[in-house]
Amino acid sequence: MWQEVDLLYSEDDLVQISALQHILFCERQFALIHIEQLWEENFFTAEGDVLHARVDAEHHESRKLFRQEYGMAVRSLERGLIGKCDLVELYLSPKGGVAEAVPVEFKRGRNKEEDVDRVQLCAQAFCLEEMFGVSVPIGQLYYLQEHRRTTVDIDGPLRAKTMELVARIQQLQSSGVTPPAVYEKQKCDRCSLLE
Repeated sequence: MWQEVDLLYSEDDLVQISALQHILFCERQFALIHIEQLWEENFFTAEGDVLHARVDAEHHESRKLFRQEYGMAVRSLERGLIGKCDLVELYLSPKGGVAEAVPVEFKRGRNKEEDVDRVQLCAQAFCLEEMFGVSVPIGQLYYLQEHRRTTVDIDGPLRAKTMELVARIQQLQSSGVTPPAVYEKQKCDRCSLLE
């Protein structure tokens, strides 16, 4: 069951949900994108843009007690998060309101062992919990290369890890310092900001 948090963040202090994936991948990449406002396209980012072309357009589809909201803006003032969900599947109560919400995040590659995609999904769940007053125990990741959804449990360890990353982002943003480069072949060779 979702729990209330006493903290309330101002609009200016909200962390972009996309920043969670960046900081978990590489703190330097996070700082270059979100503090120094640098961005470079490469094959991976361009392919991701194509995948999100349909999803990012805000629209919805409905059937009786089920709705699909594409490109849904979300935020949590309790957790300090703001962003956009690729897709939110809403199961409505016959008495009115939302009974269940499931965020679905679209990704270009394959399922990953590390949590870079799962923390983003967890942050979306936090926002949906606050917005609709329901528990969001699962989310789904759709990987283009696998052409199927993977269900993710939004459990205690993932929730804790996500909030630790939010705290680290806030710390780096308030310091304004970009961490030094540390070359890791597997990560750096895929980074659009390698140069």
